[in-house]
Amino acid sequence: MAMKIGEDCISCGACEPECPVQAISAGDSIYIIDPNVCVECVGYHDAPQCAAVCPVDCISKA
Repeated sequence: MAMKIGEDCISCGACEPECPVQAISAGDSIYIIDPNVCVECVGYHDAPQCAAVCPVDCISKA
C-alpha cells in the first residue's frame, strides 16, 4: 500500500521533508506521493510521518 494526498492539500510542503524515501513531491496544484516509492514509513517510523505532520489531515492510505 501507499499513502495518498487528497484534494484538500494546501501545498504547505510540511510533508515533503518528512518522507524517508523521498516519495513526496510538488505536483501542479497539490503535493503528490509516488505509490511506487512510498513504503508508509515501514522500517523507518511506527506510523506514516507525512500524515502526522499534515495540518489539514488530507493524507490517508491509498
